[in-house]
Amino acid sequence: MMCTAKKCGIRFKPPAIILIYEGEVKGKSRQRIMPVRNFSKFSGCTLLQQRAEQLKNNPRHKSYLEQVSLRQLEKLFTFLRGYLQGQSLAEMMEQVQRERTIDPEEDLNKLDDKELAKRKSVMDELFEKNQKKKDDPDFVYDVEVEFPQDEQLQSCGWDTESADEF
Repeated sequence: MMCTAKKCGIRFKPPAIILIYEGEVKGKSRQRIMPVRNFSKFSGCTLLQQRAEQLKNNPRHKSYLEQVSLRQLEKLFTFLRGYLQGQSLAEMMEQVQRERTIDPEEDLNKLDDKELAKRKSVMDELFEKNQKKKDDPDFVYDVEVEFPQDEQLQSCGWDTESADEF
């Protein structure tokens, strides 16, 4: 079965992932409700990832969730956990925004492996989102950019030595 995902969201009571999709008949939207069972406010981050993977790989839902990213499903499970913990929607949105934003001043060398993997997945997602592909209407093959030279360029000792010294 071929379907195109349009919207993916969450229902809090009873907990479920809801997918709005377009089926084989073009122009006709359908709704699929996928219940979330055995999930609590004490579920950790690794469990969120596992639950998202389980839902995406479930044979009953796999064909429907092909176009939904694993990251989006994890985000929906994060909202569900926040709701079960009693957080407001604004607090949950702020928390998800913090998790999905990369601080350019942060030293990634000081992070543990799990946190570094999270940051890398966010960077990969941003790269994919902003990437220009050949099929895009505003794609330009060979872009040349002139950068303004407002300031005097600073030279360093290492770039002024001749190549013969090596």
